[in-house]
Amino acid sequence: MDPAQIVELLKGVRRGKVSVPQAVARLRHLPFEDLGFAKIDHHRTLRQGFPEVVMGQGKEPKQIAAIVRALRRRKANVLVTRLSAEKMSMVKKLVSGLKYHPAARAATWVWKPTKIIGKGTVLVVCAGTSDIPVAEEAVLTAAMMGNRVERLFDVGVAGIHRLLDNRQQLYAASVVVVIAGMEGALPSVVGGLIDKPVIAVPTSVGYGASLNGIAALLGMLNSCAAGVTVVNIDNGFGAGFAASLINRV
Repeated sequence: MDPAQIVELLKGVRRGKVSVPQAVARLRHLPFEDLGFAKIDHHRTLRQGFPEVVMGQGKEPKQIAAIVRALRRRKANVLVTRLSAEKMSMVKKLVSGLKYHPAARAATWVWKPTKIIGKGTVLVVCAGTSDIPVAEEAVLTAAMMGNRVERLFDVGVAGIHRLLDNRQQLYAASVVVVIAGMEGALPSVVGGLIDKPVIAVPTSVGYGASLNGIAALLGMLNSCAAGVTVVNIDNGFGAGFAASLINRV
């Protein structure tokens, strides 16, 4: 339940169109609803401006379906992350209406069309095509949270001219999410070019010594470019969420 819905509910009580018991019944699951195996945070929108997001990884299809149904009962837009195509095929047999986004490995259900509330544009940049799944997770998250989002993919430092050829797109963005594996150098380059917040996302893409993203993570944490902040390995969702919060200010 978001602030607008609560305002309308209270107005309904004031006008006599909604009884006090009816209002109480609609509010009874605030702040959370206990499903036995999960406690659904219906208060999240009031606190953070976006409903609780479901992480599909590690959950059984029936658990994901139950959580989605609980969120939909409260008329919340739904985002399920880390959802493989195989698991999605089982989930859709249990709950209808979910839209799958294979590039982002995520699913959505939109009750109310997303309203653009971001002040500017969130630009999602990735170094190589192997980083695209993490990049698309960031894109989808920021878009669901009400932002104009643009993509700039496959512009890694191995061919730096590809990035420099798109400088105007970098300059125009309000927040830039930069995603890279291997040695994780791209955020430092971008951070040295622009005067906007840069959110760096290390990915687990790389050969043996990349240590499943630890090399990129350490490289980004040690960036000499000012204004670069770092989220965890492969955390496109966290980067998209943080970019959205920054873009609202």
